Amino acid sequence: MTYCVGIRLNAGLVFLSDSRTNAGVDQVGTFRKMSVFENPGDRMMVLMTAGNLSISQSVRELLADFKDENGNSIWNVPNMYEAARILGSAVRTVHQRDAKALADFGIDFNVSLMFGGQIGEERCRLFQIYAAGNFIEAHDENTYFQIGEAKYGKPILDRVINPTTNLDEAAKCALISMDSTLRSNVSVGLPLDLLVYENNRLAVTRFVTIDEKNQYFQMIRNTWGQQLKAVFEGIEAPIWDANVTLEKNTQSTSSAILSQSGTRNTPVLVAHPRNFDSKTSSGEIQSFASQTTSGKQH
Repeated sequence: MTYCVGIRLNAGLVFLSDSRTNAGVDQVGTFRKMSVFENPGDRMMVLMTAGNLSISQSVRELLADFKDENGNSIWNVPNMYEAARILGSAVRTVHQRDAKALADFGIDFNVSLMFGGQIGEERCRLFQIYAAGNFIEAHDENTYFQIGEAKYGKPILDRVINPTTNLDEAAKCALISMDSTLRSNVSVGLPLDLLVYENNRLAVTRFVTIDEKNQYFQMIRNTWGQQLKAVFEGIEAPIWDANVTLEKNTQSTSSAILSQSGTRNTPVLVAHPRNFDSKTSSGEIQSFASQTTSGKQH
């Protein structure tokens, strides 16, 4: 599996990918998922891939020389939309060539791609391309894309990233997103490739490969965990069956009240089967539902 995240900002673009691939617990490999297509001063484009490794490598190799029916390639089209269309056509070409043979062996045509960059004076753009070659584009309301194991690293991106976020803050957020994924999924692993592109540079601005010895990433892994724990411990424990009148007459906060006395909710209770013989060990024990019959139920 893999995890890649791309972020489009007013200031430019941030790309981050892991490098782990696996075909079972005992076949783990390292293959870089990020590729740069660059003609300095004219265009800078980044491709990140997830899914079947043989398919994604075929698409990447084909893309470098691929021309559509009009002779257009990623090296001469006037904008990123047309470049994404060329990539989609390359995906469909690989599908036409390989999909049936893969299906004969029970293998799905599984590939996801992220493609972004800048051509000429056009603004930076970011696209997600699907296995059918169709694609969508990032916009101000949704400034980032993820492919691969996306769920673990999504919450921090949703809380932090917006179009005005600066590049260094976005890079830090992407690394925290990756750290959350690394901690929760062993199919994602180091080393990482991090690329930062500043708007209108038309060449890679900053790039680093991050391994387990990288000091900054070690700091993030330690500090983020410690800060999360500190925030968690700073949140009050819930107050059950609170006496609201009493709470209002004291200095204690009411924000921690989870339930109020005199008002109870009940779970969905499954009825006993017919002829069920209840063998309660003590006549003093009542079910939760019985306890609520004298109170107000919702």
